[in-house]
Amino acid sequence: MTIDQFNFAGKKAFVRVDFNVPLDENFNITDDTRIRAALPTLKKILNGGGSVIIGSHLGRPKGVTNKYSLKHILGHVSELLGVDVQFANDCMSEEAAMKAAALQPGEALLLENLRFYAEEEGKPRGLADDATDDEKAVAKKAVKESQKDFTKKLASYADCYVNDAFGTAHRAHASTALIAAYFDKDHKMFGYLMEKEVKAVDKVMNDIQRPFTAIMGGSKVSSKIEIIENLLSKVDNLIVTGGMTYTFTKAMGGKIGNSICEEDKLELALELMKKAKEKGVNLVLATDAKIADSFSNDANTRFCKVNEIPDGWEGLDIGPESEKAFAEVIKNSKTILWNGPTGVFEFENFTHGSRSVGEAIVEATKNGAFSLVGGGDSVACVNKFGLASGVSYVSTGGGALLEAIEGKVLPGIAAINA
Repeated sequence: MTIDQFNFAGKKAFVRVDFNVPLDENFNITDDTRIRAALPTLKKILNGGGSVIIGSHLGRPKGVTNKYSLKHILGHVSELLGVDVQFANDCMSEEAAMKAAALQPGEALLLENLRFYAEEEGKPRGLADDATDDEKAVAKKAVKESQKDFTKKLASYADCYVNDAFGTAHRAHASTALIAAYFDKDHKMFGYLMEKEVKAVDKVMNDIQRPFTAIMGGSKVSSKIEIIENLLSKVDNLIVTGGMTYTFTKAMGGKIGNSICEEDKLELALELMKKAKEKGVNLVLATDAKIADSFSNDANTRFCKVNEIPDGWEGLDIGPESEKAFAEVIKNSKTILWNGPTGVFEFENFTHGSRSVGEAIVEATKNGAFSLVGGGDSVACVNKFGLASGVSYVSTGGGALLEAIEGKVLPGIAAINA
């Protein structure tokens, strides 16, 4: 069932959204992108004569805490939605059940942070540091048992279930996956955001126009190993950049000064290079770097060969030679995936490499390429540089997108398709 096929008239929809937005010390929202992303789905239901029960998490609370209360965002959600959204102070309370039952067409109810309950994630809390394995097993079993009741109660509030939280689709939590089992296939569906995310990932992984180029940044090879290995069987070009550059460079015998490096992953880096060669993948690494004499925006800087970085200096971005090489590969591509910046883009003096990659992707997109940008830092990059509108799709999912690229089945997606 799709959201466009379903008749919401007179129906109550439990909509799982991702309103995990950043708040400042005064609880003001500093970036409402995730809330805005869910508006088309929520408005579709309300305009169709339905009512919505909105469920979300905020942060990683270990119990009830004011810091992570969704009441802080209630006013802004109401303003954006154009409806006076009601609030339930406890998602499991009788108040929540009664407010959900009393909802009239066109009305909305926001439940308090679902993660205030351990049952949402299905993980025990409050275990002593010295808890035995037996104690941990008993606690885990107890929370799993109570998770069933928690999930069943959430499901009882509504006639249908809509998952529009791609950012949590890789979690088999109560509200993101388990709840779907309480609705038949004609009463559970993706929201518009989830639909777009699923289609974008499917296009970049299964409907490939070649050449296909993936740009993988980030500081650690270890955190990207499964993604890189999966991509090696799909891409024509793999640009490995960011902090990972220096692990590969050192593995090849280069001098990297004080640059970030995973000493225990040098052999792995060589293995990945060998696999790329065997599969005919063009593995592209930086040849020069913008180096600094300290990890600071105000450090002294200069350019040098990536394998000739002096002691006391560290690579914090790619150099002009690498920018040119990366851009050439990107501009000649028809499918592009970007995950991870080329350097420490948070420092203004080390944004140039990431900006040049973003601009090359925009140019390739103008020329007909399909480009998908995902992962928190890459999304922050395109937003910071004002390039988001120039790429085909900007994913809202960090971990979910990465696991999808790894080839994993995401529980939140599987539960709707079941």
